Amino acid sequence: MSIRKDLFLFENLKVYQKSLKLSFQVCELASGFPFKYSRIRDQFMGAIISIPLNIAEGNGRQSPKDRNNFYKIARSSSFECIPIIDICFNLKLINNLTQDQLREEICIISKMISGLIKSTK
Repeated sequence: MSIRKDLFLFENLKVYQKSLKLSFQVCELASGFPFKYSRIRDQFMGAIISIPLNIAEGNGRQSPKDRNNFYKIARSSSFECIPIIDICFNLKLINNLTQDQLREEICIISKMISGLIKSTK
């Protein structure tokens, strides 16, 4: 992958791109939840959006300690999505295939964030 000079550095990170794409998908999915599940929808959207936001904010920090703090928040947000996905499945808001796909994407993203954390130490 070539680095585009017209982008912020974090925009070239694969984990940022992947988490941003998943954020779009989850927001579109969750926006279709019935009104009575608005709390779950909002929590899910907040957690999934927090991932690319914290990757971006962390990338803008000068010290490795500050950077890692935001990367750890991003990883924690990815972990937060797992029980939300399971709740959504059990409430029949998503099907088994969607549950598996979302969990797999979150797993990949959280591992990529762990790699970011290790690389800044």
